[in-house]
Order: sequence, then C-alpha cells, then structure tokens
Amino acid sequence: MVDKSPLTHFDDAGNARMVDVGDKTDTKRIATAKGRITMSDEAYALVKAGNMKKGDVLGVARIAGVMAAKKVDQLIPLCHPLALSGIDILFTPVDKDRSIDIEATVSITGKTGVEMEALTAVSVAALTIYDMCKAVDKTMEIHDIKLCKKSGGKSGTFHNPAAL
Repeated sequence: MVDKSPLTHFDDAGNARMVDVGDKTDTKRIATAKGRITMSDEAYALVKAGNMKKGDVLGVARIAGVMAAKKVDQLIPLCHPLALSGIDILFTPVDKDRSIDIEATVSITGKTGVEMEALTAVSVAALTIYDMCKAVDKTMEIHDIKLCKKSGGKSGTFHNPAAL
C-alpha cells in the first residue's frame, strides 16, 4: 500500500520520524509570524513607559524570542537544527486594545523552512512579557499567534489571509 498522506513525519508503519532533507536544494527561506498580548491599563502604561519593576520588558522579550527561535529543534521533537541567518522581532503597542503586537521574521538559506522558528519566537516573546508583567496583571491574554507569510522551498510563497 502506498501512503498518500501529506504528513511526512510518519513512516509507512505510522511511526514518527524526522524527515530526511539531505537531498533538498538550499534556497532562501523567510517566515513571518505574529501574535498579541493584551493587558490591564496599569501594566500597559508601565510597559510603554519602560517603568516595569523587572526592567525593559520589550528588550528582554526580544532577546527571549531570538533565543527561542535558535532552540526550536530542542523544543519541538521533529524539527531540524538550523543555522539561522537572521531573526527580527518587532513590538507595536496598540493603545485602543492595551495590547502589544508581536511580529517575528526569521530567515535562512537552507533545506527546510523556518515557520516553526518564527512562531516560537512570537510565543516565547509573549510569554516573557507575561512573566515580566504578572506581578501587576495576572489577567493578561496571549492570542492570535499565526504564520503570516513564508517564502522559499518547493511550496513557494504563502500569505495567510487571516494575518493580523
């Protein structure tokens, strides 16, 4: 029986495996993910002013996101270890929602994509903001984490119509 499943992380017996990408061609690959964290008026004002007791919330969250993207293979079992060539993390305060929009763009020239790295960078940046602000606001919400776009590789370019 020929397996016609699009899920490549399983062998013919249904066992999980890391896909062999050794024969793939190196291409420039870029992925962008976004997410958001909403918070109380007090926490939002402290983050924006840079006055949170624990320090520069967004600066620390940026470094945490970069570090997380570089460790995806240690967090998600079947991801390949990658030598990333670039990671950019941007924060945009949104006054009307008392939220911080988080955007991570990850790039590589390699054999496999960097979608998981971008998504992980956003997730860990948001968790870091939560950790640094929880003394002021335990009701913060992390939401809308999604892949926005990716390019490179056999599947080409993808734009998520549901992106923030």
